[in-house]
Amino acid sequence: MNNRPTLSVGDIPIAPRKTRKPTSPETGAAKSPEPPIAVAEVEATTRRHPLPKPSVEERRQTSVQRALDQEKARTRLRDLKRAQTRESKHFVNVPLDYETKMRLQKASFENDLKMTVIMKAAIDQYLRDNGY
Repeated sequence: MNNRPTLSVGDIPIAPRKTRKPTSPETGAAKSPEPPIAVAEVEATTRRHPLPKPSVEERRQTSVQRALDQEKARTRLRDLKRAQTRESKHFVNVPLDYETKMRLQKASFENDLKMTVIMKAAIDQYLRDNGY
């Protein structure tokens, strides 16, 4: 039923391992490793220069300032979102004939703009031309 040739482990060529040459300290081929640093020495060096800890009052001031900044950012973002929704709230429902709608759709596609942007610009231009 199965016409595929089967593979076994013996069919896959495997490269032999490289033999490692033993290095002796007399020949000088092997470099002597540096002595490991003791954990106590590392801890002692880190304790020598501790970072200055801010006082309780300084920590309180920085946390209060951070909270105030976050609250200001939150209110600015909320106000910005409200202003955006306020601008885009006023919709005008305009029935268009088929040909005008197709021309608007084609202009939107070719200029990579939304149809609402084109309509808004056209209405704005008309109102400016007529003194409104």
